[in-house]
Amino acid sequence: MIADRIKSLREQNNKTQSELAKQLGITRSSVNAWEMGISVPSTQYVVELAHIFKVSTDFLLGVDTTSSISVAGLTEKDVEIINALILHLKNREN
Repeated sequence: MIADRIKSLREQNNKTQSELAKQLGITRSSVNAWEMGISVPSTQYVVELAHIFKVSTDFLLGVDTTSSISVAGLTEKDVEIINALILHLKNREN
């Protein structure tokens, strides 16, 4: 599960495996192994990945399926629009 989350978050953030590896100070093959499920990141890297992708460690590990979005720098109207969009999408699923 963590393998899928790492790959998905990396792709959502338009990072290559090499770019993520460089940011973490590890090899590209280590990132590839995580994404393939061959190995799992140590606790240190789970925390670092959570910081890089701005998600909780629980989300990254699959313990919690919720994620958060920073609205820092947005206007109150922008936040209202985002909340309305989220509500619309949730209602569409039902």
